[in-house]
Amino acid sequence: MEQAKIDRINELARKAKAGPLSDDEQRERARLRREYLDAVTGNLQRQLDNLVIVHEDGSRQTFRKKGD
Repeated sequence: MEQAKIDRINELARKAKAGPLSDDEQRERARLRREYLDAVTGNLQRQLDNLVIVHEDGSRQTFRKKGD
């Protein structure tokens, strides 16, 4: 996620603490928060997809989603 978008999220958060946000600002904040959460979740999923367990006997096992 771009730093400018993170800065905008923080700016809206500070503004919300000082007083109420307009309807447009609330929608923008919700959209930016969703985009941020999707980026964080995607990064975490990619890290977990690349994780490997190495057992004592030297065998390697990758993680799989439940049900796979």
